[in-house]
Amino acid sequence: MKNFHSGRYISQGAYKSFQPDIINRKWALENIEIINLLSKADRQLGRLDMYSEYIPNIDLFISMHVLKEATQSSKIEGTKTNIEEALKNKSDISEEKRNDWEEVQNYIEALNKAINELDKLPLSSRLIKQTHKTLLHGVRGKHKIPGEFRTSQNWIGGASISDAVFVPPINTEVNNLMGDLEKFVHNEEIQFPDLLKIALIHYQFETIHPFLDGNGRVGRLIITLYLVEKCILKKPILYLSDFFERNRNLYYTNLMKVREQNDIEQWYKFFLVGVIETAKSSIDTFDKILKLQKEVDEKLQKLGSRTKNARIVISYLYQRPLIDTKKIKDITNISMPSAYKLTTELENVNILEEITGGQRGKQYRFTDYINIFK
Repeated sequence: MKNFHSGRYISQGAYKSFQPDIINRKWALENIEIINLLSKADRQLGRLDMYSEYIPNIDLFISMHVLKEATQSSKIEGTKTNIEEALKNKSDISEEKRNDWEEVQNYIEALNKAINELDKLPLSSRLIKQTHKTLLHGVRGKHKIPGEFRTSQNWIGGASISDAVFVPPINTEVNNLMGDLEKFVHNEEIQFPDLLKIALIHYQFETIHPFLDGNGRVGRLIITLYLVEKCILKKPILYLSDFFERNRNLYYTNLMKVREQNDIEQWYKFFLVGVIETAKSSIDTFDKILKLQKEVDEKLQKLGSRTKNARIVISYLYQRPLIDTKKIKDITNISMPSAYKLTTELENVNILEEITGGQRGKQYRFTDYINIFK
């Protein structure tokens, strides 16, 4: 992309802020390596999207994809909640871990709300602000004007703005730059591959850094929202945070190379490799789920008269693979003694595994299913 220029640094007296160029314009792509990667990424996304067509009740499994995304995206920002902790109730989380747990729960709620909102609201500054408000509600960052673009200068890295790794544009430029980004999202006259378009949008959003906190998480959410809104994926089943987390240094390095060296091509390569690897990994996950479903179904056949209620429990476990006997009673509408018997049966056929080790308040996990997402 010979016509790409990222922007320029502007002196603000004690520091220099970066003023990105607008992106809502025509782009020319000539790099054959990127074109080949784009072709591979499109093929893998097509394969992945196929799963949303023929896997029965795929929405059951999406919740675990979202939960994994929430833990990985939040991990990039320094939280330490893992998948099994994220599945627990707040009362089961120790005090020192609750802040991290709440941030992960907010991410799950923010993503689910945003996906549902796409039915009536386009991917826009309004939707992005709503998502940000949900993300920061009641957690660290709650005093940093959730749901509103910043009205002061922020920076990335360093103890102060004077030794920052990167200083985004001044706050008075944020609305104009986000307006340009929004126009680019919906500009149908610009003929540019969607995967490169969202790669550029993600880069530009992180460069604008329009919020005082939560920019990284919102920026990663936007990728999934774009793919769903543009019908590239029928369901939200591709999340790049795991790839970004495993390649965190490269992620930040490649973003900075765009700003400092106008090297958008290296960012595109990194992003497309992420799409390819993540799509392949998601396909592998669904294959494992299908195999597990078959194995579980064979085990349920051994439960005789309890098979019907066991299926109800399994449907619940595919969405939330952590459970106790009271929850089994509630979702099956059976007596407590019958729920205890059903729990024991599910333990005996190695579907449930008891994890608390106590005599009371026992909790069980669907271990084989959780392991697929680890």
